[in-house]
Amino acid sequence: MKRREFIQYSSLAVGGMLLPSMISCVPGKEEKVIGLQLYSLRNIIKKDVQGTLKEVARIGYKTIETYNYGDGKIFDIPFDDFVKMAKDLDLSITSGHYSSGFNSTSKGNLRNDWESAVKDAKKAGQEYMVVPYLEKDERQTIDDYKKICELLNKGAEVCKQHGIKMGYHNHEFEFEKIDDQIPYDVMLAELDQSLVTMELDLYWVVRGGYSPLDYFSKYPGRFELWHVKDMNKEDRKKTTSPGLGSIDFTEIFKHAGHAGMKRYYIEIEDYEVSEYESITNGFEYLKKI
Repeated sequence: MKRREFIQYSSLAVGGMLLPSMISCVPGKEEKVIGLQLYSLRNIIKKDVQGTLKEVARIGYKTIETYNYGDGKIFDIPFDDFVKMAKDLDLSITSGHYSSGFNSTSKGNLRNDWESAVKDAKKAGQEYMVVPYLEKDERQTIDDYKKICELLNKGAEVCKQHGIKMGYHNHEFEFEKIDDQIPYDVMLAELDQSLVTMELDLYWVVRGGYSPLDYFSKYPGRFELWHVKDMNKEDRKKTTSPGLGSIDFTEIFKHAGHAGMKRYYIEIEDYEVSEYESITNGFEYLKKI
């Protein structure tokens, strides 16, 4: 069911079950620690990569998700050097964002020398490799989306050979109907669920007019990764730190088990305070809930 105003819901149950928050530590399982997508610090990280990582670790983050990989480098430095910096600070690189390679001349993306990126990710200890965005010209029709799914499935086969799982991260456009079909639903049908998981960006689902809980109910276990960013109370087209906006994360996290969530990452795109204050506010909020 489509919900244009999902924000204030409070008690929708999935399949009649109210599941415990995955934040809690399950006996014998790793606690679901709060991760950070480094895109939240995109305006400062290239100026001082090591200093930025030190601040991330000081705030209390233990896991990070990268972006900007290409040609064996990240943030203009060799990827191996970056991995060493992170490990020296006890930061685990559990996931990373990678280009689909559309109209790109760089290597290390889905369309060009993908295996080199996978091998680097394996050396870094990553669990996931995620395609986070599609260019407008590669998603004009439903057939375009099906071709993307075929590309993701093929890339996922390479990932599997190296013990990594492929992922796809959504924005709002996947929820804009084409020929009376929702592209995101088409992707969920076309992607091999044994090879490709979905990194559900909770903000973009809501902004697209839909409920994350409905997707958890319809496609249980398909959303191993989440992006947690809030919706500005005054302007729904702007994001804010988790806990300062209008999305009810307490309710959403109750259904993490049904969704299949294994890792989640704070991501912030708009700032009401400094970048470091923003990621600190989100971190402290998620610790409380």
